[in-house]
Amino acid sequence: MNEMPATPKEMKQVIRSGIRSALLAMGSATKAELSGKLDVSFPTISKFLAEMKEAGEIATIGIDDSSGGRRAERYAYNPEYMLGLAVFLEREETNYTVFNCHGEVKEEGRRPSLLADPGDSLAELIGELIDRFPKIQSLAIGVPGAVNQGRIIHIPAYEAFQNFDLKSTLEARFGLPVVVENDMNAAVWGYYHSIDPRDNPSLVYLYFGQNGPGAGILINGDVVRGHSFFSGEVYYVPQYEERNFGQALQAGRNLGPGRAGAGPEGVDAVSRLVAACTALINPHTIVFCHDEVSVSLLNEIKVQSAQYVPAEHLPRLMMSDWRRDYLTGLLQLGLHLMISTRG
Repeated sequence: MNEMPATPKEMKQVIRSGIRSALLAMGSATKAELSGKLDVSFPTISKFLAEMKEAGEIATIGIDDSSGGRRAERYAYNPEYMLGLAVFLEREETNYTVFNCHGEVKEEGRRPSLLADPGDSLAELIGELIDRFPKIQSLAIGVPGAVNQGRIIHIPAYEAFQNFDLKSTLEARFGLPVVVENDMNAAVWGYYHSIDPRDNPSLVYLYFGQNGPGAGILINGDVVRGHSFFSGEVYYVPQYEERNFGQALQAGRNLGPGRAGAGPEGVDAVSRLVAACTALINPHTIVFCHDEVSVSLLNEIKVQSAQYVPAEHLPRLMMSDWRRDYLTGLLQLGLHLMISTRG
C-alpha cells in the first residue's frame, strides 16, 4: 500500500521541526549548513528562517568570516520561545517541572498526590502553571501504570484512572499536545539520555516503588512496550510455586523504599528476577533506585544471581536517582513533542 504524500501544511511542520532540532543540537548554523543538513533548498530554508526570526523563535548571533564570497549570517534558536511542562503522579506526591527548549528548569515543585480523581485535580494544577507560564506548549505526564496511546490501561490501585484516556482529555481541555507515559518507561529513557549510549545499548530499570515493583526496558535505544503495552509489569513474573515477584517482595517486606538492608527472601526474589532478565534479554545494565539498595546489597544480589545463570553473562548492577531520571525522561518526551508538533 502506497503512503499518501504529505500535505503542504505537514511539509511546513517537518521543515520547522527540522530547523528547531538542528539548531538546538548544533548550537548555531548558517543557512547553507541547515540546507545541507536537512536536504532542503537554500531558498526554502531562507524563507522559513525569515519567518521564524520575525516571530522571535530564532535570532542572528553573528556573521561568519568571509571565505571569498558573501559573509554568512549565523542563527541560533531562542530556548525561551516555547516552554514545556512535565508532571509525574505518585501515591504520596506529585512532582512537576517547567523547562525551556534547552531542557533548563524554569521551576520545579511538589504537590500532594493527585491520583484520587480522574484528571480534575491534575487539570487544575496544569491550568495554574499555564497561567503563570503562558509559553508552555507541551505536556508530558507520567503515571504508575501501563499506558496505551495515552489511555491508562492497567493501574490497579487507582480505579478512577483505569481505562481513562488522559491524553485526549488534557488535549481537549488545553489545546496542547500531550504525551502520557508509564513511570518506568520514562525513567529508563531518562537514564539513557544521561549517559553515553554506546556504553549501555540495553538497559533494565528496576524500581520497587510506592505502588509495587515495575521495570523499564530499553534495547538498542528503543523503549520496549510490548504488543499490549504491558511490558515491564514485573510484579506478575512467577518465581515460586505459590508466589510471583510482587508477592514475594510483599511477603518478606524487606525490600522497597528505605529498606536497603534486605533479608534472604528479598535478595533471592530480586536475584531470580535479575537471572530471568539475563536469560531473556541479556541486558548490559540493570539500574536500581539508590534509595532502595546499597553497594553491599547489590553485591549480595550479584552473588545470588550467579546461582541461577552463569556469572559471566550477568549484567552490571547500578544505582541511580529514580526521581531525577523519571523527570529527565518526561522532559525529553515533552521536548520532542514541543519541537515536532508546533506549527
